[in-house]
Amino acid sequence: MAGIRWPPEDPEIFPFDKDVPDSNDMGPPMLGMPNYHQDGSYAEYLANFQERSHADDCCGVLDIGTGSGRLLQQLAKQGFSDLTGIDHSEGAIEVARNLAIRDGFEHINFLVDDVLESKLERRFELVMDEGTLDTIGLHPDGPVKRMMYWQSVAGLVSPGGILVIASCSRTKDELVQEVESFNQRKLGAMSSEGAQASDAAVFKYIDHVQTYPSVDSSCITTVAFSHS
Repeated sequence: MAGIRWPPEDPEIFPFDKDVPDSNDMGPPMLGMPNYHQDGSYAEYLANFQERSHADDCCGVLDIGTGSGRLLQQLAKQGFSDLTGIDHSEGAIEVARNLAIRDGFEHINFLVDDVLESKLERRFELVMDEGTLDTIGLHPDGPVKRMMYWQSVAGLVSPGGILVIASCSRTKDELVQEVESFNQRKLGAMSSEGAQASDAAVFKYIDHVQTYPSVDSSCITTVAFSHS
């Protein structure tokens, strides 16, 4: 399968706007991720990415913390076919499955799975997280849980694949720093075991989409990372 290119060659695919202030300059964000993909705008961004960045039609897509599965339905409408949604809540997955069947998207695969201890046995070319990492950060052991998150997600993204995280509790710079800290821990662990540093599964910041204003005036930062 061909690798995914990011950013797309056409600058209009994703409106990267370097003149838009980063969340650092716009006050502290508030948790409460607005469901800004319901109107299909987020799905359209991803579909344009698929069409113009040379991603295969069968590009495997994973939605972490899928909830009702609406984002995957939007992606199915945009032409994605290999779609999987996971959520630790059995109730959420039951709802997602029922909605998908009702709306004619029986091919979407919904699974009960905890991303911190994922049982998935495959990798995906595009992995999306809209608010799950934010929620994990609210746990009393948030810092430890976030480290577990990165370790797990590193095993879910295919080499050359893309991880897209939408957050309203972290700025772009904070997410990049968190990834760099994970990379250093991973490389350090590999070195201590005598392995080549190039063998470590690390993420690299690619770019970010401009922040999306939400109903409570907080900001959503969407950041893309490539997997080596």
